[in-house]
Amino acid sequence: MQVIRGRVASRVLVAGDRLPSIRALAAETGVSPSTVVEAYDRLVAEGVIRARRGSGFYVCATALPPLALAQEIAPKERDIDPFWVSRQSLDADPQALKPGCGWLPADWMPAEAIRKGMRALARSGDGALVDYGSTRGSVALRRIISRRLAADGVETAPDQLLLTASGTSAIDLVCRFVLRPGDTVVVDDPCYFNFRALLRAHQVKIVGVPYTPSGPDIERFEAVLAAERPKLYVTNNGLHNPTGAMVSAQTAHRVLSALTAHDVTIIEDDIFADFAPEPVPHLAGLDGLDRVVRIGSFSKTVSASLRCGYIAARPDWIEGLIDLQIAAGFGGPSPAATEIVAGVLAGGGYRRHIEELQRKLARAQGETAVALGQIGIEPWILPRGGFNLWGQLPDGADSAQVARTALVDAVIAAPGNVYSASGTAGRFMRFNVAQCGDPKIFAVLEKAIRSQTG
Repeated sequence: MQVIRGRVASRVLVAGDRLPSIRALAAETGVSPSTVVEAYDRLVAEGVIRARRGSGFYVCATALPPLALAQEIAPKERDIDPFWVSRQSLDADPQALKPGCGWLPADWMPAEAIRKGMRALARSGDGALVDYGSTRGSVALRRIISRRLAADGVETAPDQLLLTASGTSAIDLVCRFVLRPGDTVVVDDPCYFNFRALLRAHQVKIVGVPYTPSGPDIERFEAVLAAERPKLYVTNNGLHNPTGAMVSAQTAHRVLSALTAHDVTIIEDDIFADFAPEPVPHLAGLDGLDRVVRIGSFSKTVSASLRCGYIAARPDWIEGLIDLQIAAGFGGPSPAATEIVAGVLAGGGYRRHIEELQRKLARAQGETAVALGQIGIEPWILPRGGFNLWGQLPDGADSAQVARTALVDAVIAAPGNVYSASGTAGRFMRFNVAQCGDPKIFAVLEKAIRSQTG
């Protein structure tokens, strides 16, 4: 009974799903068939499941409790939960050190350009301050995004763009549009931890494919597509999170060919595109936005406070996504946010801002790699851009335990299994090189590692 209740509570089984046969569950749990019969009878009496003569037992709609996304994670294991790093980073004391967070320091951001935009907004008409935005969002910002996508080889008209409340909201909208509970979704292993958290909320099956320095392991990728028949593939392969790898042109072509052959939709999250110092193959550019949906936002390069993302997709999908966004939130980002973001992007200083960020990040990456190496943490690769560094800990060290120990000293780290669907990244950690300037970070990590390895 506990096994079935647990599967219902965690959405492994949802309303209408058929339960394992009596013999199958007996073999799985190591009890007699008569015990399973008794358990099923009691669950029927409680209204958790119902019997269909000649067919089996099925989950009742009334059996589903409110969705608790982290319910199946025991408290002592919460450090490997995809929500853990977000909670710790967002709620941390301002004085805490955050090498595991996913954003740049405040003094690296274009604050003066944002202030200038706010002053201009205050002098404009009242509409941008108090009204809802249009269904697609600011025309001016969509035109800017369209030009920027063209520079990446992604040709799209402004009407193929939908502004959203954030990059995460954009992914959520596409998932709502494409997926149903029980569908299968392929992700990179490792992948951005919030992909896993968001997909869990959509009650889908998540299958990971190992990621290599040149993109997904293509042989494993093709095998997974054939075996699992997924509905969706979610990736950010421009500058991959958490590894910092860049997909090769050859791998990108093979990935897209395999996805096309199996009729799989792709979400390509290119939130780190501006950090790439060289051209990167984009699935959206290769595909022409047929089955690829391009996602982006400005939280990493402009402001995480001005919440604004976008979706680039085929026109008929945009129409459906507009209706869905209206139903879910009565529109996308505020006109105030989009006007400020558009002003920053259109200003001549944005290009110089990005170039300066690239220089700072290259310097920070080298310094961080040296400091990590001195305490026995080796980079998986040295990325060609961005702020993520995927580090491997010494033998005998578990990154979840290191993160738990470091938290006592107000250092927030990002353990590897937060990013791994298969749970095979226990010796890895993601480091934000822009947030690794304080020597205390490395002293705390070294102490935490030594407490495990001696």
